[in-house]
Amino acid sequence: MVDQPQYLTPEGYQNLEKRLRHLVEVRRAEVAERLRLALEEGGDLTENAEYEDAKNEQAFIEGEIMRLEMILNTAEVIESSGSGDEVSLGSRVTVVEEGTKEKEVYHVVGSAEARPAEGRISSESPLGKALLGAKLRDKVTVKAPDGEIVFVIKAIE
Repeated sequence: MVDQPQYLTPEGYQNLEKRLRHLVEVRRAEVAERLRLALEEGGDLTENAEYEDAKNEQAFIEGEIMRLEMILNTAEVIESSGSGDEVSLGSRVTVVEEGTKEKEVYHVVGSAEARPAEGRISSESPLGKALLGAKLRDKVTVKAPDGEIVFVIKAIE
């Protein structure tokens, strides 16, 4: 994963930088204070639940800091071409599932900032892969657990 670039939108890059700064500047200090207070309580550390909880949180935060630093160090910021001719990383795509009239809008992003519930789909997901390179009014087929789903592209931004 180190050799592969992490594709991020400018917004996604800024969000990850902001989260990293918060973890380094705020959360790290908060957990250090929790550890200090737990140590002041004294006693057997193996029976100190607050100390154990703080150590676990510290490990999580340090792991998250390392993960975010790796993503940001290998990041390639992508900008949508804005032409609307073809779906690419950064495109916002409006699709309609065949047989329905309901429009769905997806923002095709790199895996590091994918949030499917928010309409931000990874370019590596089945739908993301199907959309990449497609043009306006194209039909794309996605293999889903329930079978194939066909989408018609209605707009590309």
